[in-house]
Amino acid sequence: MPDSAEPSIFTRIVAREIPADIVFENDTIIAFRDINPQAPVHLLVVPKTEEYRNVSELAEGDPALLAEIVATAKRLADEHCGGDFRLIFNEGETTGQTVFHVHAHVLGATQGDTLAEESLGQ
Repeated sequence: MPDSAEPSIFTRIVAREIPADIVFENDTIIAFRDINPQAPVHLLVVPKTEEYRNVSELAEGDPALLAEIVATAKRLADEHCGGDFRLIFNEGETTGQTVFHVHAHVLGATQGDTLAEESLGQ
């Protein structure tokens, strides 16, 4: 795991130290396109605070912020993929979490595409 004293890549995106294709931002959340998309639409919804490393910590520490992330994911899915979407939180290295700053993956299809159920484990 990375040194927790170093700012996460997401904190650096919030600070505009690293460029990102930002699709939404307010006082508490930023959302941007994933640089390694796993679906035709792949957005990351990230709280601006790096206080929470994973979704379990967030749910315990600030359930209102978690609800805001989910509501933002839905709004973005409505805008970018017709409202149908997959919302994924990875927790832990063995499940693919590589940035230990809680974030949600919004995966969706564009018109004419679909996401197969069997793609869940890939």
